[in-house]
Amino acid sequence: MNSLDIFTTGGTIDKVYFDDASEFQVGHPIIENLLHKMNVGFSFKVDQLMRVDSLDMTTEDREHIRQKVFDTDSEHILITHGTDGMVETASCLQGIMGKTIVLTGALQPAAFSENDAVFNIGCAVGGIQTLREGVYIAMNGQIFDADKVQKNRKENRFESI
Repeated sequence: MNSLDIFTTGGTIDKVYFDDASEFQVGHPIIENLLHKMNVGFSFKVDQLMRVDSLDMTTEDREHIRQKVFDTDSEHILITHGTDGMVETASCLQGIMGKTIVLTGALQPAAFSENDAVFNIGCAVGGIQTLREGVYIAMNGQIFDADKVQKNRKENRFESI
């Protein structure tokens, strides 16, 4: 992989909480600083497409994401995304030829001391370098085909279907 395009959309991974009443807003994407700190050996570009919770994502938002993925010259695209709407967005990205697309996110905000954000990003970056073209979801230490995964809200994890 020579280059990686990263599109951020918001979601829990970038949430910042302000008080005990769980008031939050989606903050700046954490992934750029994280990858610089990890001293990765590939070039990447981060483009913040939106700052929304995936529960609030619209069909137009998903079409905007699809168009950006279609328009980029990069063959490797990583999308940070809220977990509640991730499978739906992945479905919208099906059929884009010549690209390896991986969506990832977090079940706990990256700002929390105990979170899954760094783990999921690492899994996604490792996966995108070895996967064939297609659409995937990287969560909970696994890479899933985007059309064979669901979020199990009761267990708070992603699972194959």
